[in-house]
Amino acid sequence: MDSGLPLPAVHGVLESAAEYIDIVKLGWGTSLVTKGLDEKLALYASHAIPVVCGGTLFEAAYARGVIDPYKQWLSRHAITHVEIADGVVAMPREEKLALIADFGTDFTVLSEVGSKDSAALVAPYQWVRWIGEELAAGAWKVIAEGREDGSAGLFRPNGEIRSGLVDEIAHGLDVHRVIFDAPTKAAQAWFIRRFGTEVNIGNVAPAEVIGLETLRLGLRADTLRAILLE
Repeated sequence: MDSGLPLPAVHGVLESAAEYIDIVKLGWGTSLVTKGLDEKLALYASHAIPVVCGGTLFEAAYARGVIDPYKQWLSRHAITHVEIADGVVAMPREEKLALIADFGTDFTVLSEVGSKDSAALVAPYQWVRWIGEELAAGAWKVIAEGREDGSAGLFRPNGEIRSGLVDEIAHGLDVHRVIFDAPTKAAQAWFIRRFGTEVNIGNVAPAEVIGLETLRLGLRADTLRAILLE
């Protein structure tokens, strides 16, 4: 999660951790107000790391009726990945699926399921159904919402993981097609212990990339026993 890193900071992150980063998200709408955007995109591209803009930017474009200009803006900046979300702006289900299919002709689509409202609870079976529908519509991966602070979607407001929900997702779907938002060390370790070292984890702060890799390798107390000893 790049939430507006200056170029020197991006250089530092990539110098130390580029090989552990599969994709960079320019958080929410930060790409519109980040200075030197093209230079930043070129820097990520030089390490063969694709960039996706936050789903909130897509929702803003959808709400204002400027989807085609948004596509053109992405193409002008050579951004090949797009996130399609409806965590804030209400969107008819069939329209979201149609937009996933439409964007999928020119972009690699990551869709997102789950509300950013911590008070909004969606039944687990509905999560499974929606994720499955969005994969069928053409999403490359579906992001299971958790927000950047782990307070909604997959998480209860106190940060506790809705483990029953995660179990339902794992029972009904291929978890390798799902990216679990897990911004905290405790949540990252939980998902690694639950699904193994190759689980897809998102919303990782730049300073935590190396820490997450040590969790995956069992080089941290939280996963040492599960990964190296068992």
